[in-house]
Amino acid sequence: MSYCDYVNTLPLQQDEVNKIYHDHHYGYPISDDNQLFERLVLEINQAGLSWTLMLKKQQNFRNAYSQFEIATVAAYTDVDRERLLNDAGIVRNKLKVNAAIYNASQILQLQQQYGSFKNWLDYHHPRPLTDWVKLFKKQFKFVGEEIVNEFLMSCGYLQGAHQPDCPIYAKILASEPAWHHNKKA
Repeated sequence: MSYCDYVNTLPLQQDEVNKIYHDHHYGYPISDDNQLFERLVLEINQAGLSWTLMLKKQQNFRNAYSQFEIATVAAYTDVDRERLLNDAGIVRNKLKVNAAIYNASQILQLQQQYGSFKNWLDYHHPRPLTDWVKLFKKQFKFVGEEIVNEFLMSCGYLQGAHQPDCPIYAKILASEPAWHHNKKA
């Protein structure tokens, strides 16, 4: 079976977190706002680090950020910020911690206006990456081109998560609603 080049180059002894993520999460549409928020926070925290590290720390992030319950994170206080900055199980970067809290409050506003974060994404889909980046920079903090690209690709809004000959590519296409295909084309 042929997989994406990245998966084919993984050492056999390497932790399987990357292959599990590739096979079951990367590129698959996400409909739950808390899961979308989780992916955004992980992508932001990955900046300057490895995605493998994010996958290995994912449960620590879930625990530290209240299971990515958007309303809870949006209500975090300075005490919560300090707790996060002292949590060795996650990335302790003040800009990234502050961005997660700010972005949660921004998502709450999007939910009020559009019904959900997912609806906001769907409303703006499709568009080229440069337009997505402009849109994200108006709405969120710590969202450069690479973060926006990976977030959107990982959630199925931009193509490129998998090579066409990868069996996961066909699996994702089969699982997506028909309207999603038409808008991507």
